[in-house]
Amino acid sequence: MSLFKARDWWSTILGEKEEFDQGCLCVADVDNSGSGQDKVVVGSYKGYLRIFNPHPVKPGDEVQPEDLLLEVQLREPILQVEVGKFVSGTEGLHLAVLHCRKLCVYAVSATQGNVEHGNQYQIKLMYEHNLQRTACNMTYGPFGGVKGRDLICIQSMDGMLMLFEQESYAFGRFLPGFLLPGPLAYSSRTDSFITVSSCQQVESYKYQVLAFATDADERQDTEQQKLSSGKRLVVDWILNIGEQALDICVVSFNQGASSVFVLGERNFFCLKDNGQIRFMKKLDYSPSCFVPYCSVREGTINTLIANHSKILNVYQDVTLKWATQLPCIPVSVKVANFQDLKGVIVTLSDDGHLQCSYLGTDPSLFQAPKVDSREINYEEMDAEMKELQKIIREATKTQDILPESEKERDITVTAEVSPDLDEESQAIDSEVKAGTVPSVTVKITIQSRVTARKPSLAVCVQAPLAVTCDQFVFDDLEPDSSETVVVSVFLKENCSPPELEGTCMVSYNIPTGIPRVSQCSFSLPLKLVCFPVQPSKAANHKLTIDTNKPPISFATIFPDFVDPSEGDQANALGFQFLSGSKATLLASKTSQRYRIQSDQLEDLWLVMKELIYRLEEHFKKQNCKDFACTFSGSIPLQEYFELIDQHFELRLNAEKYQELLSERAVQFRAIERRLLTRFKDKTPAPLQHLDTLLEGTFREVIALADAAEENQANMFQAFAKLKSATHLVIMLISLWQKLSTDQVAILEATFLPLAEDTQELGWEETVDAAVSYLLRTCLSKSSKEQALTLSSQLSMPKDTSRLKKNITLFCDRLAKGGRLSLSTDSATQQAAVMPGGCATIPESDLEERTVVPGSTAMFASHGQTTKQKSKPEFLATVYRIQCTEMVFRFV
Repeated sequence: MSLFKARDWWSTILGEKEEFDQGCLCVADVDNSGSGQDKVVVGSYKGYLRIFNPHPVKPGDEVQPEDLLLEVQLREPILQVEVGKFVSGTEGLHLAVLHCRKLCVYAVSATQGNVEHGNQYQIKLMYEHNLQRTACNMTYGPFGGVKGRDLICIQSMDGMLMLFEQESYAFGRFLPGFLLPGPLAYSSRTDSFITVSSCQQVESYKYQVLAFATDADERQDTEQQKLSSGKRLVVDWILNIGEQALDICVVSFNQGASSVFVLGERNFFCLKDNGQIRFMKKLDYSPSCFVPYCSVREGTINTLIANHSKILNVYQDVTLKWATQLPCIPVSVKVANFQDLKGVIVTLSDDGHLQCSYLGTDPSLFQAPKVDSREINYEEMDAEMKELQKIIREATKTQDILPESEKERDITVTAEVSPDLDEESQAIDSEVKAGTVPSVTVKITIQSRVTARKPSLAVCVQAPLAVTCDQFVFDDLEPDSSETVVVSVFLKENCSPPELEGTCMVSYNIPTGIPRVSQCSFSLPLKLVCFPVQPSKAANHKLTIDTNKPPISFATIFPDFVDPSEGDQANALGFQFLSGSKATLLASKTSQRYRIQSDQLEDLWLVMKELIYRLEEHFKKQNCKDFACTFSGSIPLQEYFELIDQHFELRLNAEKYQELLSERAVQFRAIERRLLTRFKDKTPAPLQHLDTLLEGTFREVIALADAAEENQANMFQAFAKLKSATHLVIMLISLWQKLSTDQVAILEATFLPLAEDTQELGWEETVDAAVSYLLRTCLSKSSKEQALTLSSQLSMPKDTSRLKKNITLFCDRLAKGGRLSLSTDSATQQAAVMPGGCATIPESDLEERTVVPGSTAMFASHGQTTKQKSKPEFLATVYRIQCTEMVFRFV
């Protein structure tokens, strides 16, 4: 047993699935027994009112039924309970219960019992007030310095303070600048109300100022009527604490000055009567509730602060004196005096766990057994030490930041992709221009080993792919249970996807409350985005892949794309993408080569990836472990740079559209203001064609918005093409330089850092920064390059010349023997590894060669280089808007 656990003196669970909050707990001698023994009063949001008289129980025993003095349902949610002198003509204590639209005051009395069951308790309604506004909380005290009775102040949800002089309603006042209600307390020493506003500042209002201020019923009157009906409500003092407050408590344990305690979200404040800070304590946890109580040391105040980690801290001013563990997270804490025990800590959780505990220590009866003495075997210890050191060395070799996944997870998620396309397509709102858009079914199964609370499943595929439903929420999963869902994946946008992969992710909480995530990936078939056609002989872009094994018939590795009538003689395949482009795959009959060709560079990626994957799977089934693919051609950088320029040009267009839209919006608002001024004028003046200008500007704004939307769609398709071409370049570099898996991962992190492209953070500046970092670290030639500092702020460049130069230099460094690494000492090793110039092998002697400036590597230009397409529509729109602007300025 831990020394720092709260000692359970008495506890119980209230009701089933009831909810409680900060004001639902109160301790006082509510039945006026005169014994000085407090009773525990609890109200719930379900309307149950309970009064307890706790008695100590032995460990393991249940609470005795006679401890519950009274239980009654009031039919309305109970927001707050308080005990005070609320009935005129008597100084006895009565119970005030605050509902959403009602305030009730009850008298709790006991009837002497004639049998062994004891006394009978009952409540009697003394009076009630029906509220015109929804209540939030209340406070009470001798407002105005009255003697022998307590008045009640209720704060509504819209910022009105309603004051009641016991059986009668006094007045109501609205707080100035109110937005949301905060905690409310009353200071009897200064006769003022203290609250925390939405401006995150503590405010104090004098009762006398509230009494003589403008009546709340006249809030909607004109300014002249307000000035004549009363004084303005002025705040007494203000203190900005910079955070929202959870609770306020005003205490005065001696005849001296009182203290105002404010519990914030991250700080604990103690204020003087005039709002000056007496002391404050910065909390390194998230508090839930607090209560100050009298200290044994003069001049100090003790405070109990509970937090969301189930810890109750005891402070003497700002000094932590004790910390104890609680069984639950309390939402309210009080200090009470019970039978023969003073200072019992009463806590209430939001789910109804009511506990009376005390701070102390229990003696530990455990004694450690004596260890049998034996001789030490130094040889065994030495062997065990070597084995442990070996394990430590193996563990420190890895550079992974994330820990390794557990061998057996609490939840296992699997995804099974159907081998065939859906007979009836499930595509929804697809923009593909093809006749029929196919879909494929994915069956996802969630298997749980333990109890999983609030599991939710997210199915993610990269655009332009889409799923029929991507979010699922399940009930709590029991151990050894499973859930199965079925979704369909289809092509939504009219462009080829850069990846045919998806991810299933399940998030859940284990019984201890710790959140966990389990995920799996699945691959989609190539026939989801293309279908077989007749192969094409001519193409602008051609790539050749070399292997170390004889060529395999396409009927063997592509049975779903080859016509069965062709048999094993098929050595050419045609792929027609749903977006409209075509690609052709050729197998050499005499050499160990495969050629992929297409009119678009980005369309080569999916076919090449599928070819290499199916070849590896084919030879893996034949237990052939030495199969390898290589690329001895030239990297098509010029064609790749054209895609970069096209994407960057659309980004520039988007920026211009945004500037033009901003200008037209300013112009539109200026014309509106002038028209409004003309219409408000008592002597109407001619409009001077302002209505014509307004209509023309409105049409321009609509036209610009449509053009910007169309440009955004084009930029999305350009980014998808750029990602496909980037995947292709990464694969060609990895085959060319025979990179390892870790080096390929570095390449992908360098050239594919973004899942989505935005104006604030685009692909060009991000890749430029990543490539520049590699050129100055692991691919650097000298220490001078390592000493150069990179810019810490990414911004959209003016053009792509720097990016293209860095990519060319990057390939040149790899061609000269550079190796990718993220270790700190890699740069020093590169100086010894890099040999002299090393030119790449061209793909064919018959093909045209171009030498990239500034690099010793040769890169082939396959076919004719297409020029960047201009944007005549965009230029025409800009010219028309500029001409219209000149007309507006002239008018």
